[in-house]
Amino acid sequence: MAYMRKMISIDEELCNGCGECVPSCAEGALAIVDGKARLVKEQYCDGLGACLGECPTGALKVIVCEAEDFDPDAVTEHLKAQGREVPDHMPSPESLRLDRRPARPAGGCPGAALRTMTPCERANIPAAMAAGTGQGSGSALSHWPVQLRLVPPTAPFLRGADLLLTADCVPVALPAYHAEYLPGRVVLMGCPKFDNQQEYVDKLAEIIAQNGLRSITVMEMEVPCCSSMSAILSQAIKRAGKAVDARRVVVSLDGRVLRTEPFNA
Repeated sequence: MAYMRKMISIDEELCNGCGECVPSCAEGALAIVDGKARLVKEQYCDGLGACLGECPTGALKVIVCEAEDFDPDAVTEHLKAQGREVPDHMPSPESLRLDRRPARPAGGCPGAALRTMTPCERANIPAAMAAGTGQGSGSALSHWPVQLRLVPPTAPFLRGADLLLTADCVPVALPAYHAEYLPGRVVLMGCPKFDNQQEYVDKLAEIIAQNGLRSITVMEMEVPCCSSMSAILSQAIKRAGKAVDARRVVVSLDGRVLRTEPFNA
């Protein structure tokens, strides 16, 4: 069962594969795979960050996310299989949970259940996994759901986030969306033409007011009806009464970024 707790996250761009972090993890949660540090299994990582100081490039950090429980018994078996020393003391799984309840709510539509993609799920897909195959470098999506209508303002992945407010058609038109815009950002999507704009204003205002967002990037198509997304965001920022660093990106129908400009509410 998954819970909200602390977990090591690895920035693949910063990691140089030196391996300094591997021996510093007493639980054996890290390994070098394909020249990069990887989280072997979530259940091996206690999230306490003993390995952070050993990384010369700053590729490691501790994040809060949905993850499997830490499992001392599994760690013991793992270390013995490697011939490594088992720590005298390991924290209990219960002591590491930030939310004592299961992270995924029971009932309702399974497709609408809040989910943060765990570091293990994302880090174990190498950036060059499809090199030479024409398949790209994989998904940069960090959470679920992504539709603005389905995400509550209290979703944990919104806290302190860099928000990517995206009109539905943008990812279809823009080839560079996953590689250049989505990494490190929390995406919320919607159609400003066909969806209820006032509901969007209300929802975004709550999100901005409650979550201390670091930044907002609003992405929309060049067609006139799509520019309503910027108008929605402007109203939401004014209603929230909080200043936030924001920018606007306009995409052409043939998949080019026409302009990137500061956003003034």
